[in-house]
Amino acid sequence: MKQILNILQMLIFFIVYKYCNIFIASGSLVLTSGCICLFYWIFYNQIDKINIFSFLMISLFSFLTILFHNAQFIKWKITIIYIIFATVLFISQFFTNKPIMQTFLEKDIKIPHQHWRKINFFWLIFFLCCAVLNIYISLYCSEANWVIFKVFGLTILTLILILVTGIYINYIKFKKK
Repeated sequence: MKQILNILQMLIFFIVYKYCNIFIASGSLVLTSGCICLFYWIFYNQIDKINIFSFLMISLFSFLTILFHNAQFIKWKITIIYIIFATVLFISQFFTNKPIMQTFLEKDIKIPHQHWRKINFFWLIFFLCCAVLNIYISLYCSEANWVIFKVFGLTILTLILILVTGIYINYIKFKKK
């Protein structure tokens, strides 16, 4: 459900952008993100920290985009989020006993610790690569191409990584038997 709402949020941003502009689309992103948080509060009586973080980042960068009438703020939002994610993964990879991916998923997925470290590192590299790719596309491509990349490219890349991670986990489980 969470992934569907996040994809829906990006599709609404894309549609509003196509019919209006980046500034109105940025405002719609804030509204949609707020509605998602409200949805979780009404139906689950809680809002995940990641949804609150996302709402705050979207609100901040959308506000800056609209206030300064400069699309670079909204374009850099995902880069900053990905760098924050990569930093958290890096810290958990090298400075804690347990990678953060293991902390979040070990209740549902039982695999040896060294594989959690590999998964954690793979996601760390993924977020860094996506951050760099977003910087490149936001600077050297048109705004329309950036919107397509942001909505569809990063979503598809993330879904592919989720699939690859799932295949790897299943391979480890199968190999154990």
